[in-house]
Amino acid sequence: MRIAAIGIDHRHVFGMAANLTDVGATFAAWWTDGEPGTLDGFVERFPDVPRVATRAVILDDPEIDLVVIACVPEDRADVAIAAMEAGKDVLVDKPGCTTLEQLSRIRACVERTARTWSVDFSERFEVPAVTRAAELVQAGAIGRVVQTCGLGPHRLNAASRPAWFFERARHGGILTDIGSHQIDQFLYFTGSTDAEITRAAARNVAHPEYPQLQDFGEIALESEHGFGYVRVDWFTPDALPNWGDGRLTILGTEGYIELRKYVDVGGPDGTDHLVLVNADRCERVQCVDAGLPFFARLASDVATRGESAMPQAHAFLTTELAIRAQAMAEGA
Repeated sequence: MRIAAIGIDHRHVFGMAANLTDVGATFAAWWTDGEPGTLDGFVERFPDVPRVATRAVILDDPEIDLVVIACVPEDRADVAIAAMEAGKDVLVDKPGCTTLEQLSRIRACVERTARTWSVDFSERFEVPAVTRAAELVQAGAIGRVVQTCGLGPHRLNAASRPAWFFERARHGGILTDIGSHQIDQFLYFTGSTDAEITRAAARNVAHPEYPQLQDFGEIALESEHGFGYVRVDWFTPDALPNWGDGRLTILGTEGYIELRKYVDVGGPDGTDHLVLVNADRCERVQCVDAGLPFFARLASDVATRGESAMPQAHAFLTTELAIRAQAMAEGA
C-alpha cells in the first residue's frame, strides 16, 4: 500500500503516518498549505518523504492508495471528498468534519465512489490498553457492558496553538473534536449501532481572552445497549508529565475495567495501565504486547474492500453524534 498526506496542521498526522508505515505502507509524498507549526517535527520524523508542489500531484497519482488528512478541521471534508473522487481511500484525523452538511456530502461521496472514509479515533486505535480491554470484553471478562465513562482532559498550550484552534467555525468545537473519541469508545464497547444524545454542554469557563474557545464539555448518551458519560476539557495542570490523564471506565454486569491510558499518578510509571475487577480477578493487567491492530486491518481493508478496521457506518455515526452533541450544547 502506498500512502500520501495532505495537510499536516495537527500533530496526530505523526502517529497516523508512522503506524501505517509500521505495518508496511510506503509513505510516498506529502503536501500541506503554508508552513504550519508542525512542519519541523514532521520533517524530522519523515526526512526521506518528498514534499510535492501541489495536492494535485498526490490526487493525480494512480499509485497512491490512501491519503492521510490532518489539515484544519473545517477543511477536512473537502479534502477527503477530493481524494475519494480521485479514487483514493482516506484516513482523516478527528474530527473527520465539522458540520452535518459536510457529513452529508461525505456520505454521498462514499456512496458514489465506493471508497473508504475512515477517522483515526486515536484514543482507541493508538492505545494498547484499549486493545487489551477489547480482548477482555470480547472474552466475557466483565459480562455485558452497560456503561462507559470516558474522561478526556487535555493541556491547552495556548501559546503554541495556531490561530484556527481558537476559531469555533474552523475548529468545530470541543465536543465535535475531542468528544468524538469518547463517543467512539461508547459505541464500540456497548456494541451500539445507534444512540441518542440526552445531555450536552460546552462552555468557556476560564479563558475569556479566547472568547470562541470551549474549555469544558460533557455529554450523556444512551442506546438500547447501554449508557455513556463523556467529560472533556483543556485543564491539564502543568505538573502532569504528559498532555492529559485520559481515562476510560467500562462497567459490565459482572465486573469493570478501568484504563488509565497515559499516566497513573502515584502508581507505576509508564502508560497503558489497566485494572480488571470481576468475580475471580482484582488485578492490574499488562498491555505491553497488546498492539495496535487498527492499522494492519485498515491496510487489509484497502486491498480487499473490507471493513475489518472500523465499519463505515460506525465512522459516520460517531461523527454525527459528536456534531449533534455540539449543536445541542450551543442551543442550535
